[in-house]
Amino acid sequence: MPLKTYWLEHAWLGDTVEPGVALTVSTSGSAAGTTDGRIAALRTGTDTPPPGAEVLRGLTLPGLANAHSHAFHRALRSVVQVGSGTFWTWRDVMYKVAQNLTPDSYFDLARAVYAEMALAGITNVGEFHYVHHAPGGTPYADPNAMGEALIEAAAAAGIRITLLDTAYLSSGFGEAPNEHQKRFSDGTADAWAERVSALKPREHALIGAAVHSVRAVPADQLATVAGWAQERRAPLHVHLSEQTAENDACRAAHGRTPTQLLADHGVLGPRTTGVHNTHLTDADIALLGGTTTGTCMCPTTERDLADGIGPAGRLQRAGSPLSLGSDSHAVIDLLEEARAMELNERLASRTRGHWTANALLRAATEDGHAALGLPDAGRLEAGALADFTTVALDSVRTAGPPARLGAETAVFAASAADVRHTVVAGRHVVRDGAHTLVGDVATALAESIAAVRG
Repeated sequence: MPLKTYWLEHAWLGDTVEPGVALTVSTSGSAAGTTDGRIAALRTGTDTPPPGAEVLRGLTLPGLANAHSHAFHRALRSVVQVGSGTFWTWRDVMYKVAQNLTPDSYFDLARAVYAEMALAGITNVGEFHYVHHAPGGTPYADPNAMGEALIEAAAAAGIRITLLDTAYLSSGFGEAPNEHQKRFSDGTADAWAERVSALKPREHALIGAAVHSVRAVPADQLATVAGWAQERRAPLHVHLSEQTAENDACRAAHGRTPTQLLADHGVLGPRTTGVHNTHLTDADIALLGGTTTGTCMCPTTERDLADGIGPAGRLQRAGSPLSLGSDSHAVIDLLEEARAMELNERLASRTRGHWTANALLRAATEDGHAALGLPDAGRLEAGALADFTTVALDSVRTAGPPARLGAETAVFAASAADVRHTVVAGRHVVRDGAHTLVGDVATALAESIAAVRG
């Protein structure tokens, strides 16, 4: 197996920033396929680059994990900022874009969006995928054509993907899908399970499951989705208590909160992640923590949609691991998501220092990859996947602090614009700030967005 050595000027090793780290990686396969290249050896105290080593100047982190994405929402950036409105009026605009997607146009858009993620240091994305069928709900000749487009788009952009194929069966408690939602629905959870079972993992892709929300999957069908994931030991994600209106409707229909309803039907557990978890009762927090159900916070989307500030600190203290996602892609910047989680907590509590920079980076790396079914990613150590990213320490945003405070600099000062290199499976996907597979990412974004905006 071919080996390659990278010399890291500075590396974040989980608790400390170390200067002069030599990282030897396996590089079988190609970047486009992101094969299972791993870190073969790591050596600290290496003052100068070994002969033939590739030099990465700045602070190298494990690859960032974007645990919650809707790729086509990238087409909404800025255009939904005209006027005011609510989450529900924003959703109407989103539906219009969803109606224009085809397998080919979705591939083009997702490839560009995933390339933007690579430029931001993201090496793995959890794609919460629910646009399954043609408009009106007619399946494509390949019923998984849309999911396959996303899997291939991730390969073309050089990153890993966990396709969280989503059950979305109703528009509300006891209500049939509306006209826009028909292309999301398989009709029943059994039909969803039959379709998704035909999807196969790849070297760069895992297949997981998702319950869109308690309003979108009837209570008596939740166990079917949970059981499918349980049998395959696959990740299971669910939008949970993002809006108070959903909580109110769930109580009216079932006499309990969404969290309690999920618990009653076996959805919670250590391979499950609740996305947002914003409006929770004390009992909800205890249920999520007690079952080690994860929490994916998406602060830039939650603030953009005026959802509210979720109880991330209380959830983590109760036992719920935290991960981060860019969700609607108002911005794609996992460093900003990490920073925003801490700063939101400061605003809500009027106190500082709820998480250390190291803890926030773990949410953006190791814990995010674990939520996506990759517990062997997100660490710079022998045996881990050779996925990492390098942040400049000499930009106008990051210059000044000592290198030993690199973690604090990355979280509280840097942005996606400071990412210089991204390596997936031991191979460069972003080199010196340029994508190696998608030559002009900005043009790819502009053209693919224009094609679906209508």
